[in-house]
Amino acid sequence: MVAAGAGRSYPEDVAQRYLIRTYGCQMNESDSERLAGLLEADGYVPAAGTADADVIVLNTCCIRENADNKLYGALGNLKALKDQRPDLQIAVGGCLAQKDQGRIQDRAGHVDVVFGTHNVHRAGDLLAAARHGGPLMEILDASARDDTEMFPSALAVRREVDHASWLTIQVGCDNSCAFCIVPAVRGPELSRPFGELVIEAQRLAVEGVQEITLLGQNVNSYGRDITTARRAGRPDAADHDAAGPAWAADPARRPRPLFADLLRAIGAVDGIDRVRFTSPHPKDLRPETIVAMADTAAVCEHLHLPVQSGSDEVLAAMHRGYTAARYLDKLQAARTAIDDLAVSTDLIVGFPGERDADFEATLELAAEAAYDYAYTFQYSPRAGTEGAEMVDRFVDPVVTNQRYEQLRAVVERSALARHRERIGRVEEVLVEGPSKKDPEVVSGRTRQNKLVHFASASPLRVGTRARVQVTDAASHYLRGELVEVVAPPRHRMRIPVVAS
Repeated sequence: MVAAGAGRSYPEDVAQRYLIRTYGCQMNESDSERLAGLLEADGYVPAAGTADADVIVLNTCCIRENADNKLYGALGNLKALKDQRPDLQIAVGGCLAQKDQGRIQDRAGHVDVVFGTHNVHRAGDLLAAARHGGPLMEILDASARDDTEMFPSALAVRREVDHASWLTIQVGCDNSCAFCIVPAVRGPELSRPFGELVIEAQRLAVEGVQEITLLGQNVNSYGRDITTARRAGRPDAADHDAAGPAWAADPARRPRPLFADLLRAIGAVDGIDRVRFTSPHPKDLRPETIVAMADTAAVCEHLHLPVQSGSDEVLAAMHRGYTAARYLDKLQAARTAIDDLAVSTDLIVGFPGERDADFEATLELAAEAAYDYAYTFQYSPRAGTEGAEMVDRFVDPVVTNQRYEQLRAVVERSALARHRERIGRVEEVLVEGPSKKDPEVVSGRTRQNKLVHFASASPLRVGTRARVQVTDAASHYLRGELVEVVAPPRHRMRIPVVAS
């Protein structure tokens, strides 16, 4: 779907400065890095802020109801700037753009470009077209399976940090969770070729990246679409690149996920010390994935396993595909196999039809699971989801808020207990930079994804590996004392370039 408006003229001989604001999940953060890379490849340079930006891109999320408010609030704030500087270009992309489409420019006529989740690679072209032809919108209904341009590896990238990188392994989702808008805005699951991912990880390692986070809406099911498509064909050399050496060598040619194989392959790349992944779906957490996590030294001892509810009735209404007991069984299997495993989760309270008994079941599961941390949410209906149609079953917001506070108390109590267990231990951390609250304090992250604050007599570059003894604990972070620096970062220092 493409819509365009009347034209305006812009100077061609001035270096354009861009600013990207990102809302939402890690997938959006990864997309924003790709957007930055594309714009810089087209000659744009980063802006210091909105005041000196020639192009402002809002990369949006639509998971939560207040995402709409955030976007339109930001666009309202930018209107005065646009009135002062008519040549300023404003673009809106991402999931909310994919969902709202033309409504964005109907509500905010000063927006120059609207693009969706399936045409990130077109952002630069659309901005150029709008500069000459006026406001336009381009929304594609789905990513073409044979369109390699839409895959992140085909796009330029400007990473926010040099020591760590996202690695998108799939886009889209084949699940039908009643609360989730993602399948509607990201499309069906589409996995990237196995060999391509390994090559990209090797390239990242050469650039000095030490930590890779594998990204997907449901990483556990990575590769199922690849093996399903290839199972009926005759074995050929392309199997190796598409599905990896293990599947290519298996005469059974079973359609199956390839995530466990991928964990081992990425973990074996020389120079990659840490491998993380998000987000998995509990119903697709298979025994071979747990074994691969346990056997692959580079895979971090952290599992984010979103349970959403502890009530079987609510889980069924959500279409989650597992029961509370089945979830706990998988959680126990992971903890048994993987030494010192930290576990986090997502929890929703107030899903339509949730009774007191359902909420009590959630409290019981949260207490039994004893999470290291949890993201807790009050249910908000998203237009286009099944849950949004259950109007007659909506829970009183006052009740939902009370339940939310009760649940937070349970998960924070577990988090604090887990963190206190680490006092006295020496943890290896990867330095992330100065603390956001105190620049005199260094912040780093353990393999278990725990934030550690500590002092250092001399500056430590981002990406430095250090050993820190934990001396104190809070529910959301640890404090410690530097024991020793293990290794400096491997990436080159980034030297800022100021455009004239």
